[in-house]
Amino acid sequence: MFLKNKLVLLLIVMGLVLSACGQEEQSSANGESSNEENASQEEEKAQDSEESTEDEEESKEESKEESEEANDQESDSEFVNAYRDGKNELAKAAEGEEVDYEKVIDLYNNNLQSLVANRDGKIDQQISTALEAGKNGEMDGQIVKQIFDKLTQKVFYLTIKHEFQEISEGWGDKELAEEEIAEAKEFYEVLKETVQKRDAAYETNMVDQIDAGFNEIEKAVADDDKLAFELGKQVVDKTMMKAFYLASGAEPHGYAFKAAKEAKEDAEHAKVEQAEGWAFYQSVSNYVSEYAPEDAAIIEENFNLESDVKELDAEAVNHAFVRGLSKVALHEYEESEEYWGEDKSAITALEGALFIDMIASDIERIQGEETYTTLNEQAQTYLDAVKADEKDKAMEVLSEIEGTLQSIIEEAK
Repeated sequence: MFLKNKLVLLLIVMGLVLSACGQEEQSSANGESSNEENASQEEEKAQDSEESTEDEEESKEESKEESEEANDQESDSEFVNAYRDGKNELAKAAEGEEVDYEKVIDLYNNNLQSLVANRDGKIDQQISTALEAGKNGEMDGQIVKQIFDKLTQKVFYLTIKHEFQEISEGWGDKELAEEEIAEAKEFYEVLKETVQKRDAAYETNMVDQIDAGFNEIEKAVADDDKLAFELGKQVVDKTMMKAFYLASGAEPHGYAFKAAKEAKEDAEHAKVEQAEGWAFYQSVSNYVSEYAPEDAAIIEENFNLESDVKELDAEAVNHAFVRGLSKVALHEYEESEEYWGEDKSAITALEGALFIDMIASDIERIQGEETYTTLNEQAQTYLDAVKADEKDKAMEVLSEIEGTLQSIIEEAK
């Protein structure tokens, strides 16, 4: 049995559902940063406003900030190392070896918890609860490992978004931007393995796309081109989201399909794969929950660890993802039209195209390769028209994009 105390699991799962439903990632500038991040940023601004105006105090504050920057850089490596050490220790469960939970709990509490709690307090509670449940024999170690691993990956993903937000808010400070980019890259190195695995499984080129996004970000900072920065940021962000989707609910290699197939032979191992699919989904869930709540409910129901894994309907999960992400794309295009003439119009136009790209293989399967190729070309045409302020041309092609997305939603039922 994977769970000896169903109440523990229920608390964890309900907490994660609440986290998925409650966290906001949309900001007024670019539709992305979470409430947790905004609160943190407001607190930092409040602290900054309290600096003394006396010369001596200003000098002390500058020295303090320099020290904090050095500590932050040191902490980034500390976070990554703690994650890797904890993951390696928990991996022993899959080999039938004894896991030193005290070691992992100490690593988490002393070296990782501060970052997790700062990004999302609910995730902190969920990881802590899972580790204690593993220690007490109330949860199987392989499931504990998935919760620790994949939810920490979400925290690192949110941290990359946070670094980008810091650059955006402090635009013009190139030294700050370079530091934040370096930190974002360090956290991305952890997530890169997840991206590489999906590239190998689906014959995609997401690693190259993310690298290109980072290159665009660095060039934009050097050229003082904020719009180019915002566009490069979207490429990095949404391509990582694509990797999480492919790992979770895409056909045929997503964990929804792996778990459903494995359930016929080994239900206990399938339960671990179900947990892995659910945990990967957490990095995508905010958008789907906000713009397609009915579809999000289907995904949550199938990934719920209290459900019978033999009843997991992988096709229903996949179709809910396709519908949900199509609806998100439609929302981005609505915003692009609403903010015509502003930078946000181009930013959301690119977001719409990137959400379409997330389900590229699904569109090809549902409506054929030609439909996806045409839709992809139209998305690029629309983005170019937005940048060139050619509204008549943009609206004409946008109508075609929206019609295709609506037909995909209908066919994915």
